[in-house]
Amino acid sequence: MLDQGSPPQQRSRTAPASPGPLARLMRRKPVEHLVAEGGQGEGGSLRRSLGLWQLTMISIGATLGTGIFVVLGEAVPKAGPAVTLSFVIAGLTALFSALSYAELAGTIPVAGSSYSYAYATMGELIAWICGWCLVLEYGVSVAAVAVGWGEYLNELLDGTIGVTIPDALSAPPGDGGIFNLPALVVVLLAMAFLLGGARESARANTVMVVVKIAALVLFCAIGMQGFRSGNYEHFMPLGMAGVSAAGATLFFSYIGFDAASTAGEEAKDAQRDLPRAIMLSLVIVTALYVLVAAVAVGARPWQRFGDSEAALAQIMRDVTGQSFWGTLLAFCAVIAIASVVLTVLYGQTRILFAMSRDGLVPKVFSRVHPKTGTPRVNTVIVSLFCGVLAAAIPLGQLADATSIGTLFAFGLVNIAVVVLRRTRPEMPRTFRVPLSPVLPALGLALCVWMMGSLSAVTWVVFGVWMAVGLVFYFLYGHRRSRLAAPAPSEK
Repeated sequence: MLDQGSPPQQRSRTAPASPGPLARLMRRKPVEHLVAEGGQGEGGSLRRSLGLWQLTMISIGATLGTGIFVVLGEAVPKAGPAVTLSFVIAGLTALFSALSYAELAGTIPVAGSSYSYAYATMGELIAWICGWCLVLEYGVSVAAVAVGWGEYLNELLDGTIGVTIPDALSAPPGDGGIFNLPALVVVLLAMAFLLGGARESARANTVMVVVKIAALVLFCAIGMQGFRSGNYEHFMPLGMAGVSAAGATLFFSYIGFDAASTAGEEAKDAQRDLPRAIMLSLVIVTALYVLVAAVAVGARPWQRFGDSEAALAQIMRDVTGQSFWGTLLAFCAVIAIASVVLTVLYGQTRILFAMSRDGLVPKVFSRVHPKTGTPRVNTVIVSLFCGVLAAAIPLGQLADATSIGTLFAFGLVNIAVVVLRRTRPEMPRTFRVPLSPVLPALGLALCVWMMGSLSAVTWVVFGVWMAVGLVFYFLYGHRRSRLAAPAPSEK
């Protein structure tokens, strides 16, 4: 009961009204707080050691790999020769979102990527949904990439020593196997690199990126020798529906350009370098994708792409009539895809690091090892989860599940950049999206359109994933959020 003798002013000071349920769900984390906390974790701090070159290589490393080496074989049967158009559509979708990412990364240079951007602009519930989508994007894509790595490892073993890993140990249940051992192995190898530190991991990634770019250029040079214009006669055999369906699958190929934004707390000059790294990596990757896809379809009839996930190596072998070139490409692909596992796994750990620091997931994910300056326990947990996932689930299902989570998160980023422009127009921005809000609106529309092209099964998986995430949020994150704690004056 209220003290009727107390003045209204005194009652309001001693017993402040608690925010309602909706207000608690929409509570925002100020940009200044996000930036001030940069690098801080439980028991230590992340180390700022990455420059523009390393950040660009992280983005290319996370993007350029399974999409062109493996998922191309999944997409061509859907679109036919028009798969090149599918790559362009997926690239444009990524470009509009990349512009929004570049502005926000320069304005809010923190580890949480789009999760942190949503927290600052649209509130905690939307931030959680975005973060949960990122867990799907990064965690599941690590597993999907690892599956593709096993395919090229078998190509390499067959071309060098004449043996392959039996299907029982190189394919998941449902694809004729019991357990995909190579997929688990590559995730554990990436984990070992990450435990050594961000700078050391970035150096290893840079070497691997150079190798895979050289491999794709080599493929184009050799593949052109087998180019047949007749392979393009029926350019769009399955119509525009097939092109959009392939584009939705190929969007998986562009996942990772935002990986640089997860390194915001380990970059030397994050506000200057993050926008540049994001845009530069996307331009390089898109050019390579379209070129390689055009050469691949010209060198092989589109109807023959569904019989292997190591299509590029087989094209090299068919064109030259020699196993050496296919084996060489398989070797480069093994290195290339390993770099994707490394950089995407890195991004996943940093997103969970940011969510843990905000109290939305357990503190163990933000615990920093004082010697290496890395979240070691976080890295081990995420690696084991992704490794088991890769060993047990087929590639196609993983790729589509990753795409829908990514598209949803990218859509939220396009909204966030417009909201921050309106709510904090005075903030300094090292990069600005041109023609805002038109381009962010186009980016959002393309994300929604491509999500609509995915299968009903993928939507069911996404719905179940989101339901599980919301249950976890309301049972754990909502109550343990650092924003839920009363300010010292209210205690």
